[in-house]
Amino acid sequence: MLAVAGFLMIIVFMVLIMTKKLAPMLALMIVPILFALGLGFGPGIGKMAMAGVKQVAPTGVMLFFAIIYFSLMLEAGLFSPLVKKVLIWVKGDPLKICVGTAILATGVSFDGDGSTTYLITTAALYTIHRKVGIKPVILPTIVILCNSVLNIIPWGGPTARVLAALHLEIGEVFNPMIPGMVVGALYIWAFSYYLGKKERARIGTVALDEQHIVAQYEASITEEEKEMARPKLIWFNLILTVVLFVTLMADVVPSAIIFMVGTALALMVNYPKSKEQSARLISSGSNAIPVVGMVFAAGIFTGIMSGTKMIDVMAQAIVNAIPASMGPHMGFISAFLSLPGVFFLTNDAYYFGVLPVLNQAANSYGVPTAMMGIASLIGQGAHLLSPLVPSTYLLVGLNKIEFGDLQRYALLPAIGLSFCMLIVALLRGIVTI
Repeated sequence: MLAVAGFLMIIVFMVLIMTKKLAPMLALMIVPILFALGLGFGPGIGKMAMAGVKQVAPTGVMLFFAIIYFSLMLEAGLFSPLVKKVLIWVKGDPLKICVGTAILATGVSFDGDGSTTYLITTAALYTIHRKVGIKPVILPTIVILCNSVLNIIPWGGPTARVLAALHLEIGEVFNPMIPGMVVGALYIWAFSYYLGKKERARIGTVALDEQHIVAQYEASITEEEKEMARPKLIWFNLILTVVLFVTLMADVVPSAIIFMVGTALALMVNYPKSKEQSARLISSGSNAIPVVGMVFAAGIFTGIMSGTKMIDVMAQAIVNAIPASMGPHMGFISAFLSLPGVFFLTNDAYYFGVLPVLNQAANSYGVPTAMMGIASLIGQGAHLLSPLVPSTYLLVGLNKIEFGDLQRYALLPAIGLSFCMLIVALLRGIVTI
């Protein structure tokens, strides 16, 4: 009975968010509470929900300050020199333009927000791509592939969901993924080189005036962006960001503390006046609140699933259905399942609904939770091409192409990206066959 109710709860949750009847944050809270009430767990719901919230609290705090930090770096103009240098370097050579697009998209994607990456890269490169005559689908293809890799950073979304759903620390999931992400980025740059070479052979090169390119870029910057920019502090911001990354990867200080201190330093140096600091916190905090709210809501979902023992009986049902010979291979199986899983389902549905159950089943065969978390991220190479991702519609709209055209052009290289990361994971032993 309990197992049936658990699977039904996940189905209801998925249907509600995929049909857009409820926002993911609301569904994560309301659905488990209603099911728990129906099963007679009313008196203990509050205690179970709070236990789940406490478990995800470190992740929520980390995400809040990480999003604020990178919003500040974007406003302060940390990435502006990169944008300008790339634009000057590429000029009218299709090969350089495609590689430059990949470099720029990779750098800007570090803020963890796909929409921001799409806006910046399209604004900077759309006109050049069109003027040279490069196929319209190539710019969004390169950008979405780069963002697919960098989206795995802890403040990007999928990893945060894994940490919240499986109650893991950043060092257990993100750090082991870094070599695979590096190889994935190199794969995309190589693919961009290939596309650029094909376009150079097709259309040749077009001479573009450097001054015109720079002037066009500077004209695209709004007055508000100019006011917020801190070009004289570029080296301070770069060094601070590098120190944050090194400390994060060293895993010697809790990630939440790293970003709290980093955000405080960034605010004090870039915007020393109290009024400026408050304005920047309000502006950046508005981007962070929906994400953090979702993480705490996920804590309620997983807390009730654990407290009612739903997840235990569901996992046992899966264990019983899996041939004993396949059980120890759950990490490898989950890596394969993650690709169609995050394509046909939303990240919320997959990571909060499916992954905890798969993990519980895998644990019974001795497969570590950290391995299941890493395996679940392998499929992110193709996730952004899912019709369920709202930001992708922004990308195709900005580039004036059809969604289907982007899928047809980018899906195979996106699957290749996931396989690259899987091969690295297998070679390093963080996912085992």
